[in-house]
Amino acid sequence: MARCVSISSPAGKDVTFVAKVDSSNLTRKPTMKWLKGKWLDLASKAGKHLKFKEAYDRNTKVCLLHTDVWPHAGGYRCEVTSKDKCDSCTFDVSVEALQPADVYWRVPHIVLVTLLNADEDAGELDFSALLKKREKKQEEPKEEVDVWEILKAAKPCDYEKIAFQYGITDLRGMLKRLKKMKKVEPKKSDAFIRKLDSAYSVDKGKRIQLSVELTDANAQVKWLKNGQEIKPSAKYVFESVGNKRTLTINKCNLSDDAAYECVVGEDKSFTEVFVKEPPITITKLLDDVHTVVGERVEFEVEVSEEGANVIWMKDGVEINRDTAGSKYRFKKDGKRHILIINEATKEDIGMYQVFTNGGESKAELEVEDKELEVLQSIADLTVKAAEQAVFKCEVSDEKVTGKWFKDGVEVKASDRIKMLHIGRVHKLTIDDVKPSDAGDYTFVPDGYALSLSAKLNFLEIKIDYVPRQDPPKIHLDTSGAGSKNTITVVAGNKLRLDVEITGEPAPTVCWMKGEQVRILSSNTTSDTLHLCTSVSRMKLQLNHLSLWRPLFCLLVRQEVSNDEGRVRVETKKTVSSFVIEGAEKDDEGFYSITVTNPAGEDKAKLFIKVVDVPNPPENIKCMSVGEDSAMIQWDAPSFDGGVPIKGYLMERKKTGSARWTKLNFDVYESTTYEAKKMIEGVLYEMRVFAVNDIGISQPSASSKPFMPIAPTSEPTRLMVDDVTDTTCALKWRPPEKIGAGGIDGYIIEYCKEGSDQWVQANEDLVSKNIYRVKGLPAGEKMLFRVTAVNIAGRSPPATLTQAVTIREIVENPKIRLPRQLRTKLIKTVGEKINLVIPFQGKPRPIVTWFKDGAPLDDNTVGTRTSDVDSILFIRTAERRHSGKYTLSVQIENMMDSADIFIQVVEKPGPPIAIHVTDVWGFNAALEWKPPKDDGNSEIIGYMVQKSDKKTKEWFTVYEHNRRPSCTVSDLVMGNEYSFRVFSLNICGFSDDPGFSKNTAVICKTGLQYNPAPFKEQDMCRSPKFTAPLVDRSVIAGYTAAISCAVRGFPKPKITWMKNNMIIGEDPKFLMQNNQGVLTLNIRKPSKFDGGRYSCRAVNDLGQDEVECKLEVRGTQFEILFP
Repeated sequence: MARCVSISSPAGKDVTFVAKVDSSNLTRKPTMKWLKGKWLDLASKAGKHLKFKEAYDRNTKVCLLHTDVWPHAGGYRCEVTSKDKCDSCTFDVSVEALQPADVYWRVPHIVLVTLLNADEDAGELDFSALLKKREKKQEEPKEEVDVWEILKAAKPCDYEKIAFQYGITDLRGMLKRLKKMKKVEPKKSDAFIRKLDSAYSVDKGKRIQLSVELTDANAQVKWLKNGQEIKPSAKYVFESVGNKRTLTINKCNLSDDAAYECVVGEDKSFTEVFVKEPPITITKLLDDVHTVVGERVEFEVEVSEEGANVIWMKDGVEINRDTAGSKYRFKKDGKRHILIINEATKEDIGMYQVFTNGGESKAELEVEDKELEVLQSIADLTVKAAEQAVFKCEVSDEKVTGKWFKDGVEVKASDRIKMLHIGRVHKLTIDDVKPSDAGDYTFVPDGYALSLSAKLNFLEIKIDYVPRQDPPKIHLDTSGAGSKNTITVVAGNKLRLDVEITGEPAPTVCWMKGEQVRILSSNTTSDTLHLCTSVSRMKLQLNHLSLWRPLFCLLVRQEVSNDEGRVRVETKKTVSSFVIEGAEKDDEGFYSITVTNPAGEDKAKLFIKVVDVPNPPENIKCMSVGEDSAMIQWDAPSFDGGVPIKGYLMERKKTGSARWTKLNFDVYESTTYEAKKMIEGVLYEMRVFAVNDIGISQPSASSKPFMPIAPTSEPTRLMVDDVTDTTCALKWRPPEKIGAGGIDGYIIEYCKEGSDQWVQANEDLVSKNIYRVKGLPAGEKMLFRVTAVNIAGRSPPATLTQAVTIREIVENPKIRLPRQLRTKLIKTVGEKINLVIPFQGKPRPIVTWFKDGAPLDDNTVGTRTSDVDSILFIRTAERRHSGKYTLSVQIENMMDSADIFIQVVEKPGPPIAIHVTDVWGFNAALEWKPPKDDGNSEIIGYMVQKSDKKTKEWFTVYEHNRRPSCTVSDLVMGNEYSFRVFSLNICGFSDDPGFSKNTAVICKTGLQYNPAPFKEQDMCRSPKFTAPLVDRSVIAGYTAAISCAVRGFPKPKITWMKNNMIIGEDPKFLMQNNQGVLTLNIRKPSKFDGGRYSCRAVNDLGQDEVECKLEVRGTQFEILFP
């Protein structure tokens, strides 16, 4: 959808909005709506001030929406939906008020437009007679009126009248401001106990539940999505359990990202659901591509989900459908995404990248010029007069054209000379050959530095008189051959030597290899041949002969029939032919032919050399790597094929890929090569081809996988952690740039200040970021540096900026007592106690443990001390381990200590002396005494249970009774009851109860209770503190309180004192008395507020006094840095 923009319009003018929707990927026309605010559909307001116009092009599938609006300020939204797809855009409209001049000239402007649009027959109009001179009236100054005060006091129905009277044009803005000025209490919802949250978030494809709680369990609810009611389906599931209503959305997609509301009667609850897409990862990476000009290139990548969107880039510039043109095509096939480049050119060379929201991959494209390959070269011709000569050649490209030259002059077509180009074949035909046609003919392809040459020989027939006696003669054509008449043949090809001989009478022919002679028939095969025949003429003829440097290479590819043999001699009238089918290395050697007759003898020697492509190179290995390069080395082939090695061709591929990429098109002569333009962190393999004049060898074995990586950057934040007389502890942070090679470890080096002789401190690599260098000379100034090491080598070193003096630093001993140990530590019997108490001090302090003021001497209590802390551990705590433990650290005459209070508790014993003291009516009074064993903890209550003799079942009467007495009520008449009591401390109830010695019998008779005559008790008593003040230790700056309890009658007078000085009306202290519970609050105490505090209660019958000690400790900062 083409996005709308926010505008500002003067009041009274129309505004037109146009939205353009591209629906090319949809099967049918989408549904479009204009909304104002959040839910108001403007289609219901269509009329004079609101008009809609819609156009849809079925060919381009582009929809245009025009909306003419009489502007009202606010937010607008255009929404387009089609099945499960949705898109929208929002914009704001602000209305500016007209100036008085604009209002004054509005009507004349309309009149002027009307006159200009009148007919031509209307004639000229003159209004000058209507104009009158008027005197300006002096306006009296008006009193200033506060319009907002009038609006606040007015009724809502009068707002429009007041706005018109005082010239307010922005009625909506006026209402918003007026709403802010009025304080309106938020209306509480009567239908909802718990509303929807303001927003929900869910992953794509997951399920989400929206739930509310209603006050009425029978109320009916409606669920709306973007203002439209939701119907129950497999996607939307409604649930109703009690007063809870739940909407479940299954398999959420992007169309579910919307606003939802729950409606109960007139009450509504709103929320928004945001659907998050999971990151799309790349499962198959791109491969590098090496191609030639004009070829089709495909980059293929596979992602984790179907239908995912990817971004293609070339050298950092995005490639999309708008900018691709006909050059690039994009293809999607399930999870596969393919970028297709038609007819690649050198402009396409670069780095191609593909991005998803969860990953990326890149590959390199290299394009080389396409080389023209000669499939069939032209051959020399020897023709007679009036015969036809045809030169024919074939190249690899059908589109290549060319020209023919004779002795350097371009050949022109005529009736006798014709030039044809059919596909890849080029022909030059010369009819009725003449002696002037003899010469060198050349074919030159257009656009290539290549030429094909051949010679046309004109054969003249001469008749000579031959005498009867003629010595034998071997006609061996050795023009262009090397020394010793060497003939070279490629292994596996066919060699045929046609030798013409002359002589009268017919000579005898003998073929030999080396010094051995064998007489064979024409159908026999052997490595050494000796054949005698009588012929009249001999000539050497090499079929399909081509010049290769100064050697002859026979390149005949024909099948050898088994019945003829692989090496044989064929005899014709004047020709003796030596044939080798499928030449082998063993066929190489010296050959000779001898012809004899009565007139004489002739002999010729030949050397047949068998050549082949070289063996593959060996020992391919990676010598070193860089960030995007690698140095590759290999050994030359063990066999060069009989021809010197011209160079090598290299290929590389990513490990796991099947596509090899060529690294060079021209042969590379050295056996060491630096491969560049590789991706750091990716595994590669290399292979090498050897090249000689015969061809290209088979590929070598692949090298071991190697990864281009670079050394890391230098470590950061190198600093000194500790120094002693002979050691120095260093610490540092990892390098900022690590790369794909990671970090194998660190090397630490040191040297004296002013020297450059660095000494390595560690033999093995250090894996941690801290190390202590030992064996340093005391008093010397030393420099230190740290180097990170990975597979690519060492990083630059991180060096200390200043030298460090090797000398012990004296530090006062200080115990850092943990916060939880500053109060009493309570453990149960059998628990494990393990206290770690850190301290500081240099040199290492002497640590001593005490218990209750005496040195600790208990085999069940263990201690362990290091340089920085001391550990107190008890494997199984017992009650005898309770007490005060003191840790003392001392350096020479300096000392520090800390006290730790440990209390080991267990469950208490049962109460004792339980008896029924009185029974009346349906009640019974019980009393007992505290247990003999309180479990080393204060008794905090008792649990009382009763049981009648009939059922003998126990029922709890009081679960937490604080006093050692109670009254049991609601007993049943006629039953006899027994009682038992459990004691309670912080560990729990006692395992065994205490049982009452007597029982309580509720008699059926004597229901009349005759109470004893009431005797008034004298309640007057002197003051008595029932709960004393307790010593406290508080932290400075935190409000503290001390409290106690007192009883006495008449009500005693309370006096608080500090260090025996009465505390007056000091605002720092707040004194409270709540039914005898006295509390003194001290606001933010400081160290000066510590001391002895006392509370005195006085009445007419006497007085009582209690006191406590208050200790104010410093803050944590003051403790660490006093």
